[in-house]
Amino acid sequence: MKLLLTAAMVLAAPAALLAQTPAAKPAPRPAAAPAASAKPAAPKPRAPIRRSAAKVVEEMTPVDDDTSVNLTPEDLEMAKRVYVGTIPCELGASVSITPSERRPGFFVVHTGKMRFRMHPVESRTGAIRLEDPRAGAMWLQLGNKSMLMSQKMGQRLADECMSPAQLTYADELKKNPLPSILDPLPVPARPASAAGTSSAPAPASAASAAR
Repeated sequence: MKLLLTAAMVLAAPAALLAQTPAAKPAPRPAAAPAASAKPAAPKPRAPIRRSAAKVVEEMTPVDDDTSVNLTPEDLEMAKRVYVGTIPCELGASVSITPSERRPGFFVVHTGKMRFRMHPVESRTGAIRLEDPRAGAMWLQLGNKSMLMSQKMGQRLADECMSPAQLTYADELKKNPLPSILDPLPVPARPASAAGTSSAPAPASAASAAR
């Protein structure tokens, strides 16, 4: 009997020890690395086109021969008043205007290394205006000077251009300038009195004098 109790106690001892021993905690998992930001990579800026390359491209691009423009009789009459030839401008520049051999009323306007194919258009001020719609260029001819402007580039390509006729007109304006809109208007002269009339009062009659 003692032997049975002793054997039972020996067998129960390991189970009691196992019950008192706390369960081992699982090893902590390594912290997850922070997720990379989902922002897209910034695009690399494009290298700007060098001015020299842009000039070469513009110089090699021919002026468009647009045949869709139909000139009116008024446009053709305006084309007859365009000064042609080489016109000197300020700062040593010059503009050459040559009538087109294929289409009446069209002109080839050339300055430096730039060429434009222009035609007359109606202007609001009555000045002679030539335009190249494809190139965005304009030639403005006034009475005393002309100007070549690129609206696409936003600058004047040639200014103070004067043909011989414009130079003569500019000299006349210096001698006899046109009246300015800011000048006061001349006072109109009063009309002269009629001949034989007098502004003195009429003499009293004899009857009224006797009274």
